[in-house]
Amino acid sequence: MKNQLYINEIQSLFDDVQRSQIFDDQKMMTDAVPLFSISAINEKYESEKQKESFDLKDFILENFDFLGAKISIEREYKLPIDEHIEKLWDELTRTAYEEKGTLLKLPKPYIVPGGRFNEFFYWDSYFIMLGLQVSGRVEMMENIIENCSYLIQNVGFVPNASRTHFLSRSQPPYFSLMLDLLFETTKDESIYIKYHSALEKEYAFWMDGEKELKNGESIKRVVKTKDGDILNRYYDSENTPRPESYLIDIEDSENALGEEFYRNIRSACESGWDFSSRWFADRENIQTIETLNLAEVDLNCLLWNLEKTLAKSSELQNLEINKNYFVERAATRRQMIEKYFWDKNVQTYKDYHLKKHTQTSSEHIAALYPLFLELANEKQAESVAKHIAEKFLYQGGLVTTTQRTGQQWDFPNAWAPYQWIGYKSMKNYGFDDLAEKIRNNWCSNVERVYNNTGKLMEKYNAFDKETIAGGGEYPNQDGFGWTNGVYLKLKNI
Repeated sequence: MKNQLYINEIQSLFDDVQRSQIFDDQKMMTDAVPLFSISAINEKYESEKQKESFDLKDFILENFDFLGAKISIEREYKLPIDEHIEKLWDELTRTAYEEKGTLLKLPKPYIVPGGRFNEFFYWDSYFIMLGLQVSGRVEMMENIIENCSYLIQNVGFVPNASRTHFLSRSQPPYFSLMLDLLFETTKDESIYIKYHSALEKEYAFWMDGEKELKNGESIKRVVKTKDGDILNRYYDSENTPRPESYLIDIEDSENALGEEFYRNIRSACESGWDFSSRWFADRENIQTIETLNLAEVDLNCLLWNLEKTLAKSSELQNLEINKNYFVERAATRRQMIEKYFWDKNVQTYKDYHLKKHTQTSSEHIAALYPLFLELANEKQAESVAKHIAEKFLYQGGLVTTTQRTGQQWDFPNAWAPYQWIGYKSMKNYGFDDLAEKIRNNWCSNVERVYNNTGKLMEKYNAFDKETIAGGGEYPNQDGFGWTNGVYLKLKNI
C-alpha cells in the first residue's frame, strides 16, 4: 500500500465529504490517513454510495485514520508561564520519518504550532526558533534548519506546511534568517557553507521565470515593472479551492470579482496572512482579493536578506564571481525597495500595485520589514516608528492593519511574529522606549490570557484586553508555537 496521499486521488470522495460538512473543521479530511489502498477505497466508495443505507461519515471512519488530528493540552494545575512553555516544547514535538496520508516525510523531529495545526510550518518555525534559542535547545533549532534544507533539496522549496496539498506554494522565505539565528547562537560560520546549495535552490525557486519576462509582465513569483525593474510577489501554482478550506473557498468564489479567485486566495496564503484587507481591492471583502496584482514589501525585503546571505556564503567559499553577482543583486533590490515601496506622501512603506503603478492604500504592519532588516535610513525609520506608535500600537500589542473586517489578519488582532519584528525594528534604530512599550504591552496581554485560561494562544486582541482574538476561518487555536517562541525571547532579552 502506498502511504502518501494526494487529495486529487480521492477527489470525488473528498468533494462529497467537504460539501456534506460531516466534520466541523474542513482540515480534518485533509489530515486523514487511508487505512487501505487509494484504489480500493475509491472502488468501495463508488460501489457502496449507491446503497440506501449508506452513511458517508461511517464510511470515512471505517476507511481512514484520524490519529493526531487535534492537539489538546489540558493541565490540572497551572505552572508559571515559562515552565509551561518548557513543557510545551516536548508536547509540540513531532516526527514524520515516513510518509503517512498527506503528511510529508522529514528527516528530523520538529515543533508543530498546536491546536488544529499538527504539521511542520515554514515561517512559524523561525519564530519558534527564537524561543528554542532562549531554552538552549540548539539541536531542535538545527533540526528545523535541516528539515527546511531537506524540503528545498527534495521539493525545490519549503512548502507552506509539510503536507502534499501545500506543494503548490511556499511561505515567507525565512530560511536565510534561520541560519542567521543559528549563527548568532553558535558563532559557527560553517553553517552558511553547509547550506549554500539550499540557499541557492530556494533563491532559484523565487526567481523562476525571471529571464523570460518582458516589461510589465509577471510569471509565477517574479514581476517586471513597466520600467523594467525586477520585483517579487506571492503566488500559488494551483487555481482550485484549497483542500483545507474547500467549501469556504467555493462559497466565497460565488460572488468573486475578477479572474483566478482561487489562485489569489492561495497566493495570499503564501504570505502567511490568510486573510487580510491588505489583499482586497475594496479593503473590505474577500471577493475582491487581488494578491496577484501586488508586489509585497515584506517578501522583497526577505529576498534581499537571502541575496545578502548568498553573497556571504559565496565569500566564505572564495566563490568570487558568485559573491559579486549576489552583492550586485542585493544592491539593486535595495534600490527597488526604496523606489517601489516607500510612499513619499504618507512617509511609510506600502505594497506596490503592479497594474496601477503606485503604492496601495492599505496600511499594514509589514511596513516594519525595512527596519527589521535595517534597509531604511534614519529619517525613514523615524517616520515609520511614528506611524506605528500612532496607528498600530494598542494596550495589548501591535495590530496588523488599521481595518476592521472580521478577517484574522486585520484589526484588532495582534500576532506574535510582528511583536518581535516591531520590537527588533525599534531597537535597530534606537527607539528604545517604543520597543519596550511594544514588548510590555504584548507580553502582559499574553500573561493575562494565560492566567485566565492556562493557555498560550495563536493570536491576541490588542484593542480590547477583556476578550480573546477571533475572526477568520477557524477558532483561535492554543498551543501555540510562535507565541511561545516570541514570548520567551522578549521576556529574556
